[in-house]
Amino acid sequence: MNSYKTVKNRGFDEFTEKRSRFIGYVSPVKTAQEANGFINEIRQKHWDAKHNVYAYILKDGNIKKFSDDGEPQGTAGMPVLDVLEKSGVTDVCVVVTRYFGGVLLGGGGLVRAYSNSAKIALEAGKIITMRPCAELKAVCDYSFYGKLNSLIENFGGVIRHTDFSEKTTVSFGIPSEKEESVKEKIFEASNGRIMPEKVGEGFEEMNL
Repeated sequence: MNSYKTVKNRGFDEFTEKRSRFIGYVSPVKTAQEANGFINEIRQKHWDAKHNVYAYILKDGNIKKFSDDGEPQGTAGMPVLDVLEKSGVTDVCVVVTRYFGGVLLGGGGLVRAYSNSAKIALEAGKIITMRPCAELKAVCDYSFYGKLNSLIENFGGVIRHTDFSEKTTVSFGIPSEKEESVKEKIFEASNGRIMPEKVGEGFEEMNL
C-alpha cells in the first residue's frame, strides 16, 4: 500500500468574476455512487444556476470523470480535473456552480475561473495525506494505560477506541513502517507482559 492525498472534509468557497458568481464545493468520496450523490446534491441546492460543473478522481480503479455542464468544451470540467490531478489528490469530487452575470468571460477567462474555483474548494476541504497503517489491539492493566497511550502517540499512532472493563483494551492505528517498532517498545516497557495484536490494516491521516 502507498500513501495518497485526499481532502479531510467537505468545504466550499466562492468569488465573483465579471458579475458571474462561482462557488466551488468539495467532498471526500470513495465510489462513483458517492461522487454522483454529491453532484446531485449540489445540483438540487443550486437548481437555478446556469452551470454545475464537476470533476472527480477515485483511487479504486483510477477513475477520472468530468462534465462541462453546458460550458464550451474544454473550458470548465477539464480545468477542474486538471487542478485535482496537479494537486495529487484522489477520492475527491469537486462541483463548481456558476451563476451567469451577463458578461462573457471568453475561453481563457472560463478556464481561469473554473481552475480557481477548484483550488479554493480544495483549500476549504483541507488536503491531507493518508498513510498505510496497521490496526493493533493491546490489553493492559489500567495502571499501564497512561504509559501505553504515550507510547502510541510517540510513534505517530491514532487511538481508535478504549474499552475499560476488567482489563483495559486499547485499539489503535500505527504507521505500517512503525508496526514492529511500537510492538517491541510496548513489550519492553511492560516488562514482557503486553504484546499488541494486529487485527487489520488500512489508511489513516497520521500524526507524523
